[in-house]
Amino acid sequence: MHSSWIKYKKDYSSYLKIEKALSPNSVEAYLRDVDKLMQFLEHIDSDLKPTEITLKDLQKFIRWVSEMGIAARSQARIISGIRNFFYFLILEDEITSDPTELLELPKIGKKLPEVLSIEEIDNLKNAINMSKNEGHRNRAIIETLYSCGLRVSELINLKITNIYEDEGFMRVIGKGNKERLVPLSPSVLKEMQLYRDLVRVHQDIKTGHEDYLFLNRRGAQLTRVMIFTIIKQLAEEIGLTKSISPHTFRHSFATHLVEGGANLRAVQEMLGHESISTTEIYTHLSNDVLKEAIISFHPRNK
Repeated sequence: MHSSWIKYKKDYSSYLKIEKALSPNSVEAYLRDVDKLMQFLEHIDSDLKPTEITLKDLQKFIRWVSEMGIAARSQARIISGIRNFFYFLILEDEITSDPTELLELPKIGKKLPEVLSIEEIDNLKNAINMSKNEGHRNRAIIETLYSCGLRVSELINLKITNIYEDEGFMRVIGKGNKERLVPLSPSVLKEMQLYRDLVRVHQDIKTGHEDYLFLNRRGAQLTRVMIFTIIKQLAEEIGLTKSISPHTFRHSFATHLVEGGANLRAVQEMLGHESISTTEIYTHLSNDVLKEAIISFHPRNK
């Protein structure tokens, strides 16, 4: 290990304490990141000075850190500490270009929600007790969540005046009061119609709740909790081991669409996503599906 490391580390420590006014704990954490890098250089028997380190060296360092089984979040913390150290070297005019500039942070995985198969969705629907009044309503709820990919808040706020049966669309008020049009499949229209004709028409409806499509037995708008409860009970009924919520249907809707070859922009519109990157999270596609899409659509393969 080159002796210059000790000097730079000492200067860096003073910079963190005095200029950055960091707490002793924070200073220690930043210095630990530099120690890790020094440890790595010792491990590969390298005599590089801090000023000689390149992006390639840092990429090897990250690989080494990752192989030690350090979690992605901690890796990201170490990288940010290393970046800070090289930023300090630039401030001190010790280096002119920053080797960490193109260093990529490890992907901190968003845990993807469960996806239901079409068969599982049908099983949940078939488990609904149709001898009860709320049977038709619950079937319509499951079908709307899955066929239209609605958020739970959009579902409970769904208004009859926003359903255009003849055109086969409904108007949905999403996050931030954003409106979007969602196509209605024949299956969802059928379930909504049955619920309205056989159950809803016979209800006494609370004043102010006349326009909400889905009502509880007291004729008032349903709550989010109620939707969660209906779904949890059905999952128990069929012995489903997956942990599911209303959002699972939205996720399954998006995944099935993309796996079926739907355009990502179209799915984004349907889900009412602000940014396409949010839609991409939903498409944790099997590599086979992606490969198939590329091979069948790329002009070179025609």
